[in-house]
Formats: sequence, structure tokens, C-alpha cells
Amino acid sequence: MALKSTIYKATLNISDLDRQHYAEYPLTLALHPSETETRMMIRLLAFAIYADEALSFTRGLCVDDEPDLWQHAPSGEIERWIEVGLPSDKRLRKASGRAKEVVLLAYGTDQQFDPWFQGARKALMRLDNLKILRINENDCEGLTALAERQMRLQCTIQDGEIWLTGESASASVVPRPVEIV
Repeated sequence: MALKSTIYKATLNISDLDRQHYAEYPLTLALHPSETETRMMIRLLAFAIYADEALSFTRGLCVDDEPDLWQHAPSGEIERWIEVGLPSDKRLRKASGRAKEVVLLAYGTDQQFDPWFQGARKALMRLDNLKILRINENDCEGLTALAERQMRLQCTIQDGEIWLTGESASASVVPRPVEIV
């Protein structure tokens, strides 16, 4: 019998001073059996960074041709394709051809990120619509500490720094842009 996803509910109250975006979002996140809480919280962070009524979570790990999150234009075009982790350069090239903008929130240790980046760099340099944001290991640990089946999170974004506060923990995250040259 296949394992089922674990459902997490989050109320995310966002005060994004950089974009002048203020809203509250009731979110449902499915934690796939093969997914870690860290990866799920990075997906939640991606939502916070790009929050918009048109941004939505997808079926994620269950489906090969969908990102972790995406945003569609009213015409149906994919405006933004968001991946988390360290996907193959082939997957990012395919996404680049389907969406106006592709964003990767890369996370993991230096021992994981550096070899991945060196191996993919040449292919990624050709993708004009790709943006990579690196989340460091300590920031990941802080995000994971916020994970609860029922979360009420306050998120403040200012000058590129993100503060998330929950009932039992808080975290500060500074996504670092990665230059692909």
C-alpha cells in the first residue's frame, strides 16, 4: 500500500515592504512521503517571497512536468515557474522554454550545492529567464523549526531579508542570488 502525503495547514500573514504587498493566505501543503519538512518549508518560503493571488502550489514531486509552485497569467501562460532543491539542468531548460520566468530556490550544504552548480553551470548560463536564490544551511534549520501541522506564521520582508515568526519559533532567511557566469 502506498504511503499518503501528510497535510499541513498554514496561515501566512505577509508584510512585504520591498514589494508593498500585504495579505494573508490560508495555505494547504502536502508533505509527500519522500519529502522532508525542510523542503516543504522552502516551498512555503518561495510562496512568501513571490506571494500573489495567482501563485499556487502544484502536485509537486508526484508529477514530472510541473514545478513546486507556479503562477499563470489570465491567458493561461506560465508567468513564473518555481523549483526548490537541486534539479537537473535538463529540468530547468525545459522549464525555461515553458515559462516567462524560472526561479530556483537552491538549498543544501556546500558539499551538495557546489558540485551540482559546477556540473550544471554551463547549461544554466544559456537560460536568460532563470534566477537562482541560494538558501544557506543555517537558514534551512531555522525554517524547519517552524514546521507544525497547523501553522500561523507572520512573514516580514524588507531589504531582501525575510523574518518568519510562528507560535514556538522564529527564523531569519536571506536568500542570496547566485550569478551564473
